[in-house]
Formats: sequence, C-alpha cells, structure tokens
Amino acid sequence: MTAGVPTHTDRPARPTPPDGRRFRIAGADLSASISVFLIALPLSLGIALATGAPLQAGLVAAAVGGLVVGRLGGAPLQVSGPAAGLTVVTADVIQRYGWRTTCVITICAGLAQLGLAALRVARSALAVSPAIVHGMLAGIGVTIALAQLHIVLGGSPQSSAVANVRGLPSQLAHLHPGALSVSALTVAVLLLWPRLPGRVGRAVRKVPAALAAVALSTTAAALVGLRLERVDLPSWSSHVLPGLPEGPVLGLLAAVLTITLVGSVESLLSAVAVDKLVAARKTPGVRIPRARLDRELAGQGAGNVVSGALGGLPVTGVAVRSAANVAAGSVSRNSTMLHGLWVAVAALLLVPVLDLIPLAALAALVMVVGVQMVNITHLRSVRRNRELLVYAVTLTAVVFTGVLEGVVIGIAVAVAVALHRLTRTRITVEELDGVHRVRARGQLTFLAVPRLSRMLHQVPQEARCVVELDGSFMDHAAYEALHDWRSSHVAQGGTAEFAGRAGARIAELPSGEPHVRCRPWAPWRNHRHVVPPAPGLDVAPGPDAAPGPDATATPEAAHALAPDPDVAPRPDVAEPDSVPVLSPGGRQLAGGRGPFQRSTAPLVRDEPARSAREGRCPSQLFLTCADSRLVTSMITSSGPGELLTVRNVGNLVPPPGAVGVDDSVAAAIEYAVDVLRVESITVCGHSGCGAMQALLDTPGPDPGAADRFGEAGPAPVPSTPLARWLRHGQPSLERMRNRQQAYASISGRLPADAVEQLCLTNVVQQLEHLRAHEAVARGLAEGRLELNGMYFHVGEAQAYLLAHSAGTGAGGGTGIGAAPGEEVFNRVAPTAREESRA
Repeated sequence: MTAGVPTHTDRPARPTPPDGRRFRIAGADLSASISVFLIALPLSLGIALATGAPLQAGLVAAAVGGLVVGRLGGAPLQVSGPAAGLTVVTADVIQRYGWRTTCVITICAGLAQLGLAALRVARSALAVSPAIVHGMLAGIGVTIALAQLHIVLGGSPQSSAVANVRGLPSQLAHLHPGALSVSALTVAVLLLWPRLPGRVGRAVRKVPAALAAVALSTTAAALVGLRLERVDLPSWSSHVLPGLPEGPVLGLLAAVLTITLVGSVESLLSAVAVDKLVAARKTPGVRIPRARLDRELAGQGAGNVVSGALGGLPVTGVAVRSAANVAAGSVSRNSTMLHGLWVAVAALLLVPVLDLIPLAALAALVMVVGVQMVNITHLRSVRRNRELLVYAVTLTAVVFTGVLEGVVIGIAVAVAVALHRLTRTRITVEELDGVHRVRARGQLTFLAVPRLSRMLHQVPQEARCVVELDGSFMDHAAYEALHDWRSSHVAQGGTAEFAGRAGARIAELPSGEPHVRCRPWAPWRNHRHVVPPAPGLDVAPGPDAAPGPDATATPEAAHALAPDPDVAPRPDVAEPDSVPVLSPGGRQLAGGRGPFQRSTAPLVRDEPARSAREGRCPSQLFLTCADSRLVTSMITSSGPGELLTVRNVGNLVPPPGAVGVDDSVAAAIEYAVDVLRVESITVCGHSGCGAMQALLDTPGPDPGAADRFGEAGPAPVPSTPLARWLRHGQPSLERMRNRQQAYASISGRLPADAVEQLCLTNVVQQLEHLRAHEAVARGLAEGRLELNGMYFHVGEAQAYLLAHSAGTGAGGGTGIGAAPGEEVFNRVAPTAREESRA
C-alpha cells in the first residue's frame, strides 16, 4: 500500500567491515583449483600429443591459461588452457610450418584477439548460428577421434581424417595388444567411473575420471611390465621456443585467422555457458559477476601472446574444465589462477611421475573427449529448431576440408536456408461451414504479396473470412496488403478475422495512427492508459505530468472507446437505447471490458470453464498487502484456482484475542487450513509499504506518564478505522526496535532504510501471529502445513524468500538456510522455488 507521507530517514546501523585481509583465498576456491588441476593435467598432455607438439607445450598452455587469462579475463570462473576445439587446427599448422612457426602464429593470433577486444566486437561472435558452432565442434571431435584411434590401436595417425579412415583396415590388421589393452582399460574407467554406486562410489568419484583412468592404466601397465611408448618430457633447458616464421605469407595469415576465430568463438561461447551454470547454482549468498566478453577476449589474447612466447599451445576457454570449476563450488577467479600454479609446479617437480604415463592411455583419453564433442543434446536441439542440414553440412565440411573452410561452408548453407525460409510461403484457401479460411504458412514478405493478394481476392464479397497467419515475420508490404484487403472486404459487407497458429484469434490489424491505450496481453513496460474526457470537460494534468500533448486527452485516446468503423455491427446483438454517463474512472474500466471480451476471453475461456466444472481447490493461501502494484498471479506465476488470496492494508495477521480483532482474516485462515486443506501459507510484504511508513510515524506511549504512574502511559486511542487496524502492526515495530533481536535483512545487503527494515520485520512477526492461530498450529503439528515469508521489491521486480531457520521457524522448517536467530531473505533466482530456499 502506498501513502503520501514523508519518507522515514532512520536507517539501521550497518556493521563495520573487517579491517585488513584485502586478499584472501576462500576454501572453496582452493578445493576447486585442485579438482580442476587434476582434470587439466592429463588432458593437457593428451591434447599436446594429439597436435604433434612437444608435450611440455600443453603444460605451458595450461599454466598460462590459469595464471594469465585467469587474472586478466572477464569471466571469473572460466578455466582456459589447451582445448580440443583447436587440436585439428594446431595439428595442421604444425605439420605445415613446424613448431617454432606455430608459436609465432599463436602470438599473432593473441595480438589479433587484443585488437578485436579493443574494437569491442566480442558479442558479434554470438551472432554465429549455434548449428554452425555445434557442427564445427562435432567435426573437430570426429577428426580427433579418428586420429587418436590409430594410436589406441598401436599405430600412428595420418595427416587427415580421410587418410585416417582409409588407413584403418591396415591398422586393424596390425594390432598392438599392449597398447590396445591399456587403451581399453582407460576407456572403461572413463565411462564407468562416474557410475560407481554406493557410499564408496560417492567417495571415489571425488577424484576426476580422467585422472583415475590415466593413473589406473599407468599402474596396470607398470605392474604387468608392458613395453609401450611413454611420455618423454625432455629437460626444460632444451624446451623449444618460437623462431622466425617460415612459409607463404597468405598461408600464415590464414593460420592466424583460423586460430583467432575458432579460439575466440569457443572462448566466448564457453563464457556464456559458464554464466548460465553460475546462475543455476544453489549458492544465493555468493554473487558472481556476469562475464565481460570484451575483457575476456582481451584476456585470451594476452594468454596466447604469453603462451606462444613461452613455447606453449594456443589457449582458449575450456567448457569441460570451467563446468568442473563451477560444480566444485568456486567463488572467484582465484581457483582458476591456483590451478595454473599447480600445473606449473607439477611441470617442474613431477616430471619423473609424468614420464611413466603410456601414450596409449593419453590417446584413449583424448579419443573419448573427441567422441563426446558430438553432443547428442546439441543434436536434438538443432533438430528441434530445424537446422539439422546446417549442422550436418558443417560437420562434414570440417572433417573433409578443414575447420576454417568448413565454417565458411556452414555459414553459406545457413544463409541459404534462412533465405529459403524467408521467401517460401504457402498460401491456401478453403471453405468450411460457410467460412472461408485463408492460411498463410511461412514468412510474409513483399515476395509473397502477389500470391497473397490473388488468394485473398478469391474470397467472395459479404463472406465471413478467417485469415490464419502461421509465421513469425511480416514486412510492411504484406501488412499493407492485408490491411487494404480487410478494409475493402468489411466495406462490402463481409467480416474478416485474423488468427495465429492453431486458429487462435489475434487482435485486429489497427487502422490509422496507433492509439495510446493498454491492449490485452500488451507488455506492461512503459505503458500508460489515457482516459478520454467526458464531453465538454477538460482534463487537468496530474501533479507529475509534464506539459505537452499527453497532458490532455487526444483524439486518438477518445477514439479508444469509440466503435471500430471497420467492424460491421452484428445483427443478433441489440443496441442499447441509451449509454450511461460514466466518470473518468468508470470509463477507464469500461474501456478495458470490450477488449477483454473481444480478444482475451476467447483465449482464456477454457481454463475458467474447466475450473468451474472440476471445482479446483487451491493448495496455497497467499496473504499480502492491498497495494495495487502487487499482482499476485504475476509474481507467483499462478493461474485461476491455484491461490486463495487474502489482502489487507499492511499484510497483517491479527493474533487471536487481540484488542479490536478483525475476524475476517482469522476466518480466511481457518477456512483455508481446515476446509480447503492448503499445503502452505505465505505472508508477502513489499517495498515502499505505506502502512509500514504510517506505523513509523505513529506516536508511541506518553513518556511523561512514567513519572505519574510508574510506567509508560498508554498510546492515544486511535480515532479512525485505519489507525485502529494498524494497531495489529505495533508488535512488528516493537520487534524492530528491540536491540536484543537480530535485524531482518536481505541476503547480500542490509535494508535500504527504516521502512524496508520494518517491511521485512513485519513479515517475520506476522508469521509468529499465524502460528498462534489454533488451525495453523494444528496443521504444523501434523506436518501437513508449512509457512513461508516473502518480500517483493516493487522497484526491482524481485522476490525474496525468508530462509528457514531455527530462529524464525519460517516454514516450520528444517533449520536449513540461515543460522539460528537470523532472519535473512534470499533472492529468488530464475529457478525452482525449492532451489531458492536452499
């Protein structure tokens, strides 16, 4: 409820932040860094092996990705390093130009990324069709798997995917039993490790599957004594660094462009995916900033410059390691940087241990990663969105021609498919039960106007016609054609309706200038409802209205309530003999009735009718304020019959036996709990509540009476119904002023002012009043009822839920989510309610 009273400026005392310790590492970051390190170590070696680069190059890239990109990048929880997405590109560059030139190409790609970041074009990468990106990654995965399969079988990979396919029969005829057995064990552990059952399984699954597979395979090979090719890390003193580039200039530029584009797109898409994972994580008290894509691109560029200069592989954001970082509970970029530090330490101190790893185990690990890049979930999504052709062509082109060429071919196919869909429109006309139906399937552009006009003119004059538009786009030419035909058809005595998919009726095409009025289902954002004045009356602007054409009623606004001249009157509906004169408020409501009955009622009629037939019983009681800005069905996403709503000034619940108690709220509670058997009761307060402001401004007991009677004097007897009702909010005010009780607060911040503090405290206090009601106490004791506290910030359009705690007992709960005695309202994320309460 709003009230025109001065804002109370008292604020609750804010705690002073602790001094010192400006830099500290959270325990969650430390444990997450170890988990990511254990995944990154074997994968970095495996990717280096797959590209044909020195094995140290993978460790250098992993360390640089953690330390440099982790510090400078714009996605705090993203982990960067050598990635499978660049394996095919890097292997091709190494084969053509050698390793030293590849390092120079990596440096140039990093500089190009820094330039793109300076131009702030990072978000342009998101314009690439997901079908192309997924097809590219799937094609790279297929190429990786085919190459590593030869090492798994005991041989050596060929120069291309086609050559690898052709060489498989010969390789199968000359199997190496030792390599095949180690590879089979590695693949088996990788697939079965996440599925280990029982308590033991849950315990050992904390070790990453990749590390477990390589460790077990290495141990088995050592115990059996198999003679296999193993990792051979030479001394760091002989580590190969970049040299002068050799090769054709155009070829070198093409290599730089390919690494830049593929690495940038993969990094940026991974950053967006990490944002989604963070948003869905059940840690409402930890706020991770969203990825800054231009800064992330700059961080990737800096990482590639450093990695190339130190003789490392190209660096990019890695989705698998980033997802593991988020899942491990990381709360800052410190986990990414620490993982890079652990890789550097391992590369310096664990060389004897790393030299024991069989190459076949690393090859099997990378082969499984390549197979997993052909993601079934992505394939289903692409098929659902009718982009399977683009996906398949991109995948095939990447396998047979290369990454850059395959992406270009995929983009060309995607453009061709888009143009085909844009220009392909199917228009049919049929008559059924005296109604002519014109169906337009596809997008309506100027190319379809001749066919559309020809079909529309096949509809006889004075006929009833329904035009079904099954498409998501209509350009101006098609709009004008439909509008002109409709005007002509109605003028000749016919009727015309427009419907969407499945025949659902949509609003008529507007004629003339757009009206300033609220239409059914129109967005609420920035809307204003202009009320036409009564004849002969001037409308004065409100105190907040700016001078101009909107300050008075306009002809367009007056036309909002006038009958549509293009719609013929129905002969079966009699016109009233007279039209009642309505006040401006009455005309505003009357103006909304007609559009509702015309456009909204046909869409929602089935739901109320089903509720009337089935007698739907609500399962929730929602007790909130009478403020007109609180639309309960909107903020709870509920439909007809799902909520029993009780509204009053200040969302108050008078306790039983209170002076001047109002039994209407108690009656609603008893009816909901004992008759309807609701499962939960929610008390919802809101920001800017005028009732709470009025409570703050209410004079307290007379302090002078203490000298006369030995105690504080009674408060003045309220003289108005509103003041008498607000007496039920006095316990909330006393609770807030009680220094012995903790302040109710919002997770992550303190209340903005005393009004918000009282709004939050009032929710907690009214839950206490609820528990005093006999029906509620009985329901809580039987375990069939829970109580919830909710706070809705109107300005933010954000809901907050009171955490269950032993102190508040909100929800009759489990003591989870807040420390005993704390009253914390957690921000409701765009996830399930239960997740927000965790």
